[in-house]
Amino acid sequence: MAKDRQVKSVLVIEDEADIRRFIHRLLDLEGYQVLESGDGNEGLRIIKKTRDLSLVLLDLRLPVCDGWEVLDRMKHDPKLATIPVVVFSASAAEQQRKKALSMGAAGYLVKPLDAASLKQAIAATAHWEEVMSGAVT
Repeated sequence: MAKDRQVKSVLVIEDEADIRRFIHRLLDLEGYQVLESGDGNEGLRIIKKTRDLSLVLLDLRLPVCDGWEVLDRMKHDPKLATIPVVVFSASAAEQQRKKALSMGAAGYLVKPLDAASLKQAIAATAHWEEVMSGAVT
């Protein structure tokens, strides 16, 4: 999968270490360079300083600065707005999913995460990037 997407790096912003490790291992096996953050403020700092960041995997419930704020700041910053963000949460509420997508998220996953749905969401960001760049109408 990584060869098809040519992903250079993925940032995982998640406060639960076990979930970060699971995602990191999965993406590492797929050939991705994985960066990690345990809170939203640190995640934003990493996003701003990392060149060629291809994807952000973002938990919505985070300490310090929650995922909603991270997503909002990213999508309102022209330098960061084109980076695809797949959010995840323990909430399966349709209203929350719709809100995340309307704010610019490329995907929404419900915890607990499994390898298949995570891989599928990451693969789907390729199409999302094409739409955002205007390559697909």
